Amino acid sequence: MELADRVAIVTGSGRGIGREIALRLAEEGATVVVNDIGRESAEGVAAEIKAMGRQSLVVLADVSSSADVGRMVETVKNTYGKIDILVNNAGIARDQLVVRMTEEDWDKVLSVDLKSVFLCTSAVLRHMLKQRSGRIVSIASIVGIMGNPGQANYASAKAGIIGFTRTIAREVGSRGITANAIAPGFIDTEMTQRLDEKHRQELIARIPLCSLGTARDVAEAVAFLVSDRARYITGQVLAVDGGMV
Repeated sequence: MELADRVAIVTGSGRGIGREIALRLAEEGATVVVNDIGRESAEGVAAEIKAMGRQSLVVLADVSSSADVGRMVETVKNTYGKIDILVNNAGIARDQLVVRMTEEDWDKVLSVDLKSVFLCTSAVLRHMLKQRSGRIVSIASIVGIMGNPGQANYASAKAGIIGFTRTIAREVGSRGITANAIAPGFIDTEMTQRLDEKHRQELIARIPLCSLGTARDVAEAVAFLVSDRARYITGQVLAVDGGMV
């Protein structure tokens, strides 16, 4: 178990990719803090982790709120005495063409998807810098690399995560802290499952490996980047996209 004795915070881990990341880190021995805004889903994930014989703590918090983030980080530090891993996963999408996109939809996506990464990273770094160690992985998207019609807000937020990650890697590398991003492609989640079969096949036709990815594919990449095997990797963007970009 590569992550035994490590304490990890995974934001937005009540379902989907975040849930899979939380479970995968627990499999490697980590104590996992499950963060979400929904109590039922978060407690369900924590129960799965505890069933493995691992420790887990549920912290309900809106990660776009500095007050909530501060409370979450202090709760984790007071409970476990340290924070070794932060996975910035929380995110939303409000898709619309730019000419029809409202200011509210722009602001909300940038707040939840990008501002939260700044708030959580800043709060956690205060502890990691004292420890002189830490792993930060933020979930971006291939949309932040290539753009996508109808997702100007989402693409901008994810591109921002990439720039933020590369900057943080330069700022804190000397303290033994790594910062990397993962850019998932089209992943088989609730969102893609709502597509009709025609649109699903159109997506798959754009992917060299000829299939959608899974949440587990993303979780495996996270597990690697937060492990000691990735100790000399920082400031990178790993596309988990079946070769699409």
